[in-house]
Amino acid sequence: MAAALSAAAPMPLAFSASPVTSAVAPADTDPAPKSAQDKLGSGDDRLLAAAKARGDKNVTMMIATAPGRTEKVAEALDAVNGGSVGRTYDKLGYVRATVPTSRADSALATAAKLPSVQAIDLRQKIDPEPPLPGAQGAKGASSKASSSAYPGPDKNTPAANPYNPTFETGAVDFVKKHPAADGRGVTIGVLDTGVDLANPALQKTTTGERKIVDWVTSTDPVVDGDATWRPMTTSVPGPAFTYDGRSWKAPRGSYQINEFHESATTGSTAGGDVNRDGDTTDAWGVLYDPAAGTATVDVNDNADFTDDTPMKPYRDGYQIGYLGTDDPSTDVAERMPFVVEIRKDVPTDPLGGTWVGRKADFVNIGIIVEAHGTHVAGIAAANGMFGGDMDGTAPGAQIVSSRACVPGGICTNVAIAEGMIDLVVNRGVDIVNMSLGDPPIALNDGNYALARLYTRLIDTYGVQLVLAAGNDGPGVNSIGTPAVADKVIAVGGWYSKETWAANYGSVVEKKIALYPFSARGPREDGGFAPTLLAPASAVSTYPTWLPGLQPVPGISWKLPAGYAMIQGTSMAAPQAAGASALLLSAAKKQGIELTPVKLRTALTSTATHIEGVQTHEEGAGRIDVMAAWKAVKAGATAHDYLVKAPVDTALDQSLETPGFGAGLYDREGGLKAGQKKSYDVTLTRTSGPDAPLPHSLRFRNDTERTFSVVGPRVIALPLNEPVIVTVQAAPTSPGVKSAILEADDPATAGIDKQIQATVIVSTPAEHAYSVSDSVQRNSTRAYFVTVPEGATSLKITRTQTGDNDSAFFGVDPYGVPRTFADDTDPAPDVIEYATPTPGVWEIVIRGYYNAKLLDSSYELGVTVHGASVGSPTVGEAAS
Repeated sequence: MAAALSAAAPMPLAFSASPVTSAVAPADTDPAPKSAQDKLGSGDDRLLAAAKARGDKNVTMMIATAPGRTEKVAEALDAVNGGSVGRTYDKLGYVRATVPTSRADSALATAAKLPSVQAIDLRQKIDPEPPLPGAQGAKGASSKASSSAYPGPDKNTPAANPYNPTFETGAVDFVKKHPAADGRGVTIGVLDTGVDLANPALQKTTTGERKIVDWVTSTDPVVDGDATWRPMTTSVPGPAFTYDGRSWKAPRGSYQINEFHESATTGSTAGGDVNRDGDTTDAWGVLYDPAAGTATVDVNDNADFTDDTPMKPYRDGYQIGYLGTDDPSTDVAERMPFVVEIRKDVPTDPLGGTWVGRKADFVNIGIIVEAHGTHVAGIAAANGMFGGDMDGTAPGAQIVSSRACVPGGICTNVAIAEGMIDLVVNRGVDIVNMSLGDPPIALNDGNYALARLYTRLIDTYGVQLVLAAGNDGPGVNSIGTPAVADKVIAVGGWYSKETWAANYGSVVEKKIALYPFSARGPREDGGFAPTLLAPASAVSTYPTWLPGLQPVPGISWKLPAGYAMIQGTSMAAPQAAGASALLLSAAKKQGIELTPVKLRTALTSTATHIEGVQTHEEGAGRIDVMAAWKAVKAGATAHDYLVKAPVDTALDQSLETPGFGAGLYDREGGLKAGQKKSYDVTLTRTSGPDAPLPHSLRFRNDTERTFSVVGPRVIALPLNEPVIVTVQAAPTSPGVKSAILEADDPATAGIDKQIQATVIVSTPAEHAYSVSDSVQRNSTRAYFVTVPEGATSLKITRTQTGDNDSAFFGVDPYGVPRTFADDTDPAPDVIEYATPTPGVWEIVIRGYYNAKLLDSSYELGVTVHGASVGSPTVGEAAS
């Protein structure tokens, strides 16, 4: 997930709610909380209703069953008239089926009745905003950092640099100290938009091995509508035949043929011009030989396949083709690399008509659809950027690229589910990075089909998944999906003072802080999120057929083709994946079995706290590779636990266990400053020896001393027997308060269990509340407003004493940001939310990166209309 900068006009957040076109937001349309027994994912009822309203022919569903129990589910859905089962993975309990929309309700009801079915998700498009945003500057603002101090990266840039700050995690020092553990022997799966095969920094590892060892497309040829998949249904004979009005030549044999049209990429980074010749009208014949398992592309478009090379899937010989002819005198490559992939016997029933009951082979023209994946891959594992010493985090690691998006940058949860399965099960990866995510959903508790699948992949195959936390921050509970899945490493983003100066020309006061866009926790069920933090801005690799990108006005340095500066938790995740690859590389070298639980424990137990940042914002803290390696060598590991903690939110009755979850989260309980409130947290140890084990209890990162353990600080935890721990919250000021409750077996290295505790405090205020305050450049401030039942509007006004150097918006009680984008007034001073959802709203003020003053002053007003209760309550927090 790449994120837009906060400049003079508020840039929309990546994966944000749909913007409205005036300063009055539409009435909330969120449904009433579902029952805990409902197996359909959050928001899927609206997806189905929308499909019906549009007249969609089919809907596709992903079903999580108990592992090994997919057969009856597949049979039931395959029996639906017009339905078909596209994929099953019995070991993982995964079924994907497509049914006619008119029969979807009955099919869902049938599936839900089966006791083996645990969760159902409908196919959903993930429509991120353009992943490479520019940044508008404040009028009259200028870069305050010296351009001479930061001249931009080139071949002379050292490994430790602020442009791609891998040194801030300790990765550069680690490689310097352990040069043979620079990622070599480790393969990183990159599930994204595809990785450019031509970038010089993605060609070889530090030991001279091939960098990209596999390249596949995980979209479905039928249900995802990806036109880079070509159905092979027309048979032709060699040596000569006629197809599509042209006479063709081919070697003797029996073939099938189709064409690939570059216009299929309209809306993507390529802009419909794959061969980079300035038009979007070209097409190339694709000749498929089923017996040989090859596809031949008529790259010179002369209707003669005899002068073209038959290609096999990339990992079977590493064949790369090119569409276009490069002009070596220019910086940009005027050609695009591609590979081929073959998928046999694909059910075509969802296409309807004569396709029902048939299967077809498809050939994929494997091209990248957005530049995002190339940038991500470089952060994780580039070697020798700009031809010098500037590297990705693990330059010795190899990469498998899996494209989960169709041209236009549209990804689907089906593709990111099956792409992840394919990477882990079939592609031999050691760790996977995914910097894609769903739009914000209300019930982000991790209890849905895709999240269950990711957890099972980790448990079953021993491969750690690293995911971007999302760019919908800074609201509480804004963590994205599927980053809320249990056992994934969900990565938020930090920035350093040096990177702000180098990449943005922005001078800040804080040495280390969170990016405002970085999504915050906890999950709706109180679960721990994000897991940890990594740097979220980088200059990294970029497609060679695009000009270099430095989108920030006022920066004097430019980038050549093949490189870009982008920011977002998309950039933080590969920092963490690369750091994990270093640890895996070192562990392999020393014969240490580094399982996912050991890796997570080492990273989270040694992460560094950021001063002034709370647990729901930073998770365990900043990643520290050197400290984590010490923990690995010490044998860091952890037992397994179940946690049942009180949850009081607007959706707590929709949780799997109503009112309880994986962490303490009190948002709607009316806690007040000066009040003490106790909560019973139930801990159950589910692994380890039968005998009771002593565990120490303590709160960490509780800088305001809000939380305490009531009773003994050391308890005995028997195996599979619940033990109640009473904790107390005693806030002394308004706002959000969070900390980590650690339960640790002193006999194991590392912290065994980290539990997130989060409470929100509101203070009484008059009906028309106002406050005078200020927000620092690149920082945020938040106010919490309790909106009563029956309110007809929530009106927020912001008056600035100086230039328009901050943005503001509301976050609803579900943690979903309600943002604005209006071409006529991109930064309104008044926002009014009609029929606001009752509960605790968060009002966010965010300082622009290029604000003229370090501190921007403002006056904020909050008014609730139409409520039977006339006084909103307000609390404050800053970061």
